[in-house]
Amino acid sequence: MPEGDSLHRAARRLQVLVGERVEAESPHPRGAATGVARAVDGRVLESVEAVGKNLLLRFEGGVTVRSHLRMSGRWRIGRRGPRRVGSPWLVLRSRDWEAAQWNGPVLSLGGGEALRRLGPDLLADDTDVAAVAERVRCGGAARLLGEALLDQRLVSGLGNMWLAESLHRAGVSPWLPVEDATSEELRAALDEGRRLMRASVGGARPTRFVYRRAGRPCPRCGTPVRSRGLGEANRTAYWCPACQRGPVVPS
Repeated sequence: MPEGDSLHRAARRLQVLVGERVEAESPHPRGAATGVARAVDGRVLESVEAVGKNLLLRFEGGVTVRSHLRMSGRWRIGRRGPRRVGSPWLVLRSRDWEAAQWNGPVLSLGGGEALRRLGPDLLADDTDVAAVAERVRCGGAARLLGEALLDQRLVSGLGNMWLAESLHRAGVSPWLPVEDATSEELRAALDEGRRLMRASVGGARPTRFVYRRAGRPCPRCGTPVRSRGLGEANRTAYWCPACQRGPVVPS
């Protein structure tokens, strides 16, 4: 699933269209059904920003498009050329550039209500990590840490991969109840997530120590990394049972 860093990278690449009057079309029937292409065709794209896992494209006339990629969506940006093979949900073209959103699955006009439900964007410059840590503690005290940090209403941007890597670097287990985590541990996990995603946005690709490495030795202590479905959503958690503080989880 594309995480916050992927959306921030897409927002950066889409800047080549900002200030341009764009041609818009939706070759995919489900994309066409959203009415987005009709609403923005011929309008100037005024700004693009990422908020958590959402991409917001604001056009002249107060028209805003929200894109959420969920598991399979992608934005591809490149020089304008011959029409692409296939059916993207949305294509935006300037004189020189073309951006296409493939595989949906969330493309809509507006989106203000969905954004109001989001917690602070971990990648935003003005996000106070200490305040976010307390927000997680107050809003998710009865939950497991790994589940609470994926709740976009508490903090937005983190997904499974950076969750696993940030908790490993902070030395806390995704199975640790939030109420048992110290303030220092919560801040450390969020700080690591912010640092890792910012490095990714900047072009680096931080080493993955536990994500999708089940059965391989932890690079810190050598214990085999474990994986198991976590929480109501049953998302796969990856962790080292020896050097990440938390309860013993049965095999």
